[in-house]
Amino acid sequence: MFQDVAEILVRAGRGGDGCTAFRREKFVPKGGPSGGDGGRGGSVFLQADEQLTTFADMDLRPEYRAKKGRPGEGSNRTGRSGEDLVILVPPGTMVKDPDHGHTLKDLAADGDRVRIATGGRGGRGNASYKSATRQVPRACEPGRDGESRKLFLELALVADVGLIGLPNAGKSTLLSRISEARPKIADYPFTTLNPNLGVARIGVARSFVVADIPGLIEGASEGAGLGHRFLNHVKRTRLLVHLVEGMPSEGAPEPTEAYRVIREELAAFSPELAAKPEVVVLSKTDLTPGILEGGILEGEDSVLKSLAAESDKEVCPISAVTGSGVKDLLTEIARRLFSEDE
Repeated sequence: MFQDVAEILVRAGRGGDGCTAFRREKFVPKGGPSGGDGGRGGSVFLQADEQLTTFADMDLRPEYRAKKGRPGEGSNRTGRSGEDLVILVPPGTMVKDPDHGHTLKDLAADGDRVRIATGGRGGRGNASYKSATRQVPRACEPGRDGESRKLFLELALVADVGLIGLPNAGKSTLLSRISEARPKIADYPFTTLNPNLGVARIGVARSFVVADIPGLIEGASEGAGLGHRFLNHVKRTRLLVHLVEGMPSEGAPEPTEAYRVIREELAAFSPELAAKPEVVVLSKTDLTPGILEGGILEGEDSVLKSLAAESDKEVCPISAVTGSGVKDLLTEIARRLFSEDE
């Protein structure tokens, strides 16, 4: 089960109590205080681990506690510190304060780590209270409580390329064509209910991660359909590949309108998201016999030219089923991605 949000409670360990003790040793009169300090409580850390892709396990364990520190002992022995607790989360996890909504830490890459709750300090033993005027102190200090806080975790997939478009635009088919990913594919909308990731390879040395984002619809930025939940997953992508169906089914918007709907939802959700580089793709060019000669891709009033005019971009026509145009699309994606690195 793919779960991209979770709310958990973390509690750092309490510090150990200080000890009241006195040195008792033969031939050593008036040995004095010897109570050691308590150990520090364990802290709680969050760490990104690339082996994880979801928060599903956190449904079964909504509360996490680090170990307590051990109390101090006689002979000036400090108690053992509590063991720190490391909670593993998927890369791309944004740690937020549920009460105020601001982001505490963005664990974007594998190995990123943050201390989210600090363990309590150990209490002082009576040896710490000894002074010239207080040579036989009997006081000791209790350990301090560790920090406790609620956290809201939100996952934004880490991918180079995000496939976006209305439901049934052909995103899953394209992902399965260019990578080893095997998302569910069918001839009805909302086949994909969870984001899928795949790795597309260009030649031997170059590759990039592609995310298939579940179909967005009009009103997605306000919570309609599935899109609002998954728009966050597009945030980290470096390049958007916008698929528009060339021959929409009955009742579906025309290609230019379909393109306009998605662009408006991106802008409403986040201006930064709408400003990301974009490659526009006219998909499913194989569906109608004679599509290449029938005006869809040719002529002054063709869908291809209308979509290019609407998007103000060059449009890549493809068929993910037959493979037509896919190689050219991958070349364009690679050019856009890797030219920035060189």
